[in-house]
Amino acid sequence: MSIASKYDPVATEAKWYAYWMEHKLFSSKVDPNKEPYVITMPPPNVTGVLHMGHMLNNTIQDVLIRRARMQGKNALWVPGTDHASIATETKVVNLLKEQGIDKKCLSREKFLEHAWEWKEKYGGIILEQLKKLGASCDWDRTAFTMDAGLSDAVISVFVDLHQKGKIYRGIRMVNWDPKGKTALSDDEVITKEIASKLYYIKYQIEGTTDEFLTIATTRPETIMADVAICVNPNDPRFTHLKGKKAIVPLINKAIPIIEDEYVDMEFGTGCLKVTPAHDINDYELGLKHKLEVIDILNDDGTLNEKAQILVGEDRFIARKMIAKKLKAVEQLEKIEDYKSNVGHSERTDAVIEPKLSLQWFLKMDDITKPAQKAVMEDIIQLYPPKFKNMYRAWMDNVRDWCISRQLWWGHRIPAYHLPNGEFVVAKTAEEALQLANEQFEGTFTLADLKQDEDVLDTWFSSWLWPISVFDPEVFTTGKPNEELKYYYPTNDLVTAPEILFFWVARMIIAGYEYMGEKPFNNVYLTGIVRDKLGRKMSKSLGNSPDPLDLIAQNGADGVRTGMLFSSPAGNDLPYDDKLVEQGRNFANKIWNAFRLVKGWEIDPNLDGSANASSIEWFENRFNQSLVEINEHFEKFRISDALMCTYKLVWGDFCSWYLEMIKPEYQHPIDQATYDKTIALFEDILKILHPFMPFISEELWHQIKERSVEESLILATWPEAKGFDTKIIEEANQVFEVVSQVRNLRASKGMSPKESLDLTINTKNEGLYGRFEAVLNKLANLSSLNFGEKVENAISFVVKSDECFIPMGDSINVEEEKENIQKEIDYTKGFLNSVMKKLSNERFVAGAPAQVIEMERKKQADAESKIKALEESLAKLG
Repeated sequence: MSIASKYDPVATEAKWYAYWMEHKLFSSKVDPNKEPYVITMPPPNVTGVLHMGHMLNNTIQDVLIRRARMQGKNALWVPGTDHASIATETKVVNLLKEQGIDKKCLSREKFLEHAWEWKEKYGGIILEQLKKLGASCDWDRTAFTMDAGLSDAVISVFVDLHQKGKIYRGIRMVNWDPKGKTALSDDEVITKEIASKLYYIKYQIEGTTDEFLTIATTRPETIMADVAICVNPNDPRFTHLKGKKAIVPLINKAIPIIEDEYVDMEFGTGCLKVTPAHDINDYELGLKHKLEVIDILNDDGTLNEKAQILVGEDRFIARKMIAKKLKAVEQLEKIEDYKSNVGHSERTDAVIEPKLSLQWFLKMDDITKPAQKAVMEDIIQLYPPKFKNMYRAWMDNVRDWCISRQLWWGHRIPAYHLPNGEFVVAKTAEEALQLANEQFEGTFTLADLKQDEDVLDTWFSSWLWPISVFDPEVFTTGKPNEELKYYYPTNDLVTAPEILFFWVARMIIAGYEYMGEKPFNNVYLTGIVRDKLGRKMSKSLGNSPDPLDLIAQNGADGVRTGMLFSSPAGNDLPYDDKLVEQGRNFANKIWNAFRLVKGWEIDPNLDGSANASSIEWFENRFNQSLVEINEHFEKFRISDALMCTYKLVWGDFCSWYLEMIKPEYQHPIDQATYDKTIALFEDILKILHPFMPFISEELWHQIKERSVEESLILATWPEAKGFDTKIIEEANQVFEVVSQVRNLRASKGMSPKESLDLTINTKNEGLYGRFEAVLNKLANLSSLNFGEKVENAISFVVKSDECFIPMGDSINVEEEKENIQKEIDYTKGFLNSVMKKLSNERFVAGAPAQVIEMERKKQADAESKIKALEESLAKLG
């Protein structure tokens, strides 16, 4: 089989993905004889298109799935999408606007027709894009959070939790999105520090003409909703005002002056205007002091009739207008610049309004306890574990979850309101009717029932994901089917830290509530992909490359490895185009290495014994690397596993091993060495496959024709065997000698073709004798000798061995002494850094034994080298 001179990722990727799909090599079925390994994809929003975060997240998932499959496990990666209530409804509303259609003019049913039409047309885009990345999902299992079965599961859970008394309806202060016109949970609010203003407003004391209280506020537009002014009872400045009233400017309304230690005497002027309808803290203060609540804002953030002035104006326009009016009546003392933390809607970016609203809530006090214990006691492991503190802080301060949203797209709340003002909760209208007549001894008809207008928070469906994708009926039957019994709990979840509470914690809560067991074993939390300036990559900033363009330019394997070269768990990825270029170059290096090997002519009569030490070294080096790679995988150090693989392939295999065994130009190679090299190459392709599935599968089949069952995706992960560290260290010493000889040639301007004599002063002649053929070949030596000193020679030290290369009369003694002194100084500096570590009691006490051993070996090597260099310097006088 001929191999092309250049690797063509586009053709290769299309060919092998189609092959894997055609033969259903990603599929998984229940098999009691195999250990399952399961990942459920964090379902991207149905509105989404592939971005850099998806690339990183899904590459990691695919790496884990492909390796598990090669380990003989029944690997299953379940894909799907989330209906994303707010995001999708916003998309559809905007699309309709472009067509001249106002949502207000549509019935709910008609709007949902448009929404489903949009979903069918655009909703699967991101999953198709993930296929370009090489995602080996079982696509036949693709789920959508509003599929019939999954929707039934959501409704069943709502009814069940309501029956248990865990869901209730009540008026609470919620986060209100005036743009999306819906309530948000605390987790859907992003706090941003913004440049704001602090307005100092003068409130006249009732019954006086010249006495005022000055109050600092960032929201002058809400003064019409003020119901009190609060001062600290310990503040001597205001004791004379006890029991008095102040006049709200512009509307001339008298409000009481109250006292409460909540007021910070040091902030602003020490006085607080109390506006219970528009501030959560004021609301709590209002409850305590039984104050009136006046809501002056409409759902869209404009002022309503209760404001008395500026009715219909947007809140931010009203802010400026109020400031002008206050200035005109001389009740605006001053305005200062001020930095304030302001909540924004995660979906629409609108500034959040605290709003009293009738909503549905899930009680979170008891239901969260098993989920907190699971993470705190490492029943579920977080990687990196630093996120346990964040998780605990959220769980310790958890508030009831506002689960209702004022939208049409989503799972409609299964509550049915009756003419008598009561309501019942049931899965269907028919069940609700029966329940209503039983509970209220009525003769209601279906026409009397009006289903609640709200839908459920998107996360109320996705918190069931690890269960509902396998058995949505379990929430009704209470009996898991065979799939759920086999695949649950899943193994690893790969997601972003920002949804640790949105989604991860809630899945754990649901897992314990409905399965009595954790939903997954491990949670790998990725970092954020950032640009060179440290900014999060986003389309709005224009700092994010199109992932599909990156794949087209560099190949999927190049992009996958590029994303993983520098992405330790939990830490942000500082993205640079050079990373994916490095990935592309790596693919080309592997391709060219294979072309080199396949291009050799084989002579079965040749003796290959000269290559025995090279083969032995690489076999040991491969096994050493494999142990490290496996350990990195077990500890979820995916980036480290890749780097270890990269160094093995590029450095050890391509740069050293192939050069060691490569035949002379136009000379053949012996059969044994060739066969062994192909076998080693096959092992390399196996450990490359999870990271670089396309090029590895292509070369696997280039080696020889193979059946579907023999495809690399199904091949067995190599077994880590024992390895001899001695031969690895000896080879490294020889490589160092080769590098030093090459450096010397370069520094002296000598041709690589000019052979040199090398004499080594060593106590271990056997080491160099074993690798003599390698030394002669790679360093281009005319002879290898052993002795104590060579006249008129340049010397260098490797470990404690002194090496001499005769230079005749051309040696510059002073220059050579200067070079040796520089090497001594450098090595002493290195030794000092090692000694600092070893003298650090915390380091010695906390570091693993093998790390301490390695540092002590570095110390011994450096001390030996310094001694040898100083002896060389002494010999030069």
